[in-house]
Amino acid sequence: MTHNAAAAPMSRRNYIVALTVIAIFFFIFGFVTWLNGILIPFLKTACELSDFEAYFVTTAFYISYLVMALPSSAVLKKTGFKSGMAIGLWVMAAGALVFIPAALTRSYPVFLLGLFIQGTGLALLQTASNPYVTIIGPRESAAKRISMMGIANKFAGAIAPILLASHILKDSHILEEKLGLAADAAARGLLLDELAQRVINPYIIMAVILVALGFLLRYAHLPEVDTDAEEPETGDAHVNKSSIWHFPHLILGVMALFFYVGVEVIAGDTIIRYGQSLGVPMESAKYFTSLTMLGMIIGYLIGISLIPRVLTQVNALRISAVLGVVFSLGAILTPAATQITIPFRDLVTLQAVTLTIPITVLYVALLGLANALVWPAMWPLALAGLGKYTKTASAMLIMAIVGGALLPLVYGKLADAFSTQAAYWVCVPSYLIVLYYSLHGYRLRGR
Repeated sequence: MTHNAAAAPMSRRNYIVALTVIAIFFFIFGFVTWLNGILIPFLKTACELSDFEAYFVTTAFYISYLVMALPSSAVLKKTGFKSGMAIGLWVMAAGALVFIPAALTRSYPVFLLGLFIQGTGLALLQTASNPYVTIIGPRESAAKRISMMGIANKFAGAIAPILLASHILKDSHILEEKLGLAADAAARGLLLDELAQRVINPYIIMAVILVALGFLLRYAHLPEVDTDAEEPETGDAHVNKSSIWHFPHLILGVMALFFYVGVEVIAGDTIIRYGQSLGVPMESAKYFTSLTMLGMIIGYLIGISLIPRVLTQVNALRISAVLGVVFSLGAILTPAATQITIPFRDLVTLQAVTLTIPITVLYVALLGLANALVWPAMWPLALAGLGKYTKTASAMLIMAIVGGALLPLVYGKLADAFSTQAAYWVCVPSYLIVLYYSLHGYRLRGR
């Protein structure tokens, strides 16, 4: 494994090529990840689940980051960046193919297995790509580069649920009527079997694309970067450290990132089901995850425009946390009957759509705006001054993505116990933890 970036400055051409290739992979991350927003209500119907059971979709997907992040770091040390990314793509393809037997048997556990395998591939890809983007250029503009990657990620997230819903839920209102009229369990089972099998063709296509991209990656020119050679920002602060646990700013960063990812997943993956629970038909609700993603894209554009020239990464994090608290309270406290009509464009067909959306749902979508700059700002703050520990620290930060596995379950349990609206109370303390890190936690790196 060679480390050209450590030996000599990267040329502008190589820098642009590297960022472009990584942007493509962030697009893939987003496309696969944010399909969960439509899979949750789809599998809730097809497999006849409660809200709590349906949110095991996010658990199966994101728990893989906890299980596989450190093994992914070990794989990358042996294979290097390009080969590790290719392996990640092929593992994701295998997870997509598991959807075939899952759909044929309408087995929820097998669906969850496929999601776990997909998450495993993504854990490898994320463990490679996030530190790569962070250290490929000046650290003070790392949040700007990650914001650029975020646009690719969330644009994919905006179109993915619409694209999948247009195929698997194209006549959901007719299906619901048929299910309501089904005279016996056998007739209902046949209808649900037909529904479940609609995911087979999309996931076969996904698997083929992922395998092809894995082979194409082998021919892409991506310079390796030597994180072991990276020096801390101030002197040799890491030299006297004998363990990764001696960096409190990293440990607190992992904790804050855990809660942040939890609320990011809640904002993107619960909003469709939340709209349904308030009586919004699927024809409109299928666009709600896209609204959340568009909010994140707007936030990323703000970050690219203002960081670091006008806005520091720390201040961006503080503003994001405050907005998260405000929008969460808006979602919780706004009467569900209060609605607003907004123009929207279907990002797949490009047709104009008029959405009548409860304002409380709009506040959930606005959490996308609050969330946008948290991930880009926290990575450079948490990795600052880690030197030879950067790879392990990156794996720990990836492990924090497990927040997306656990907090949506808390949301689902609260939704079953109280209401889908009251369940958003889980977001308020989560954003307050992020706010604490932005005010104090990140400063502890010198201690």
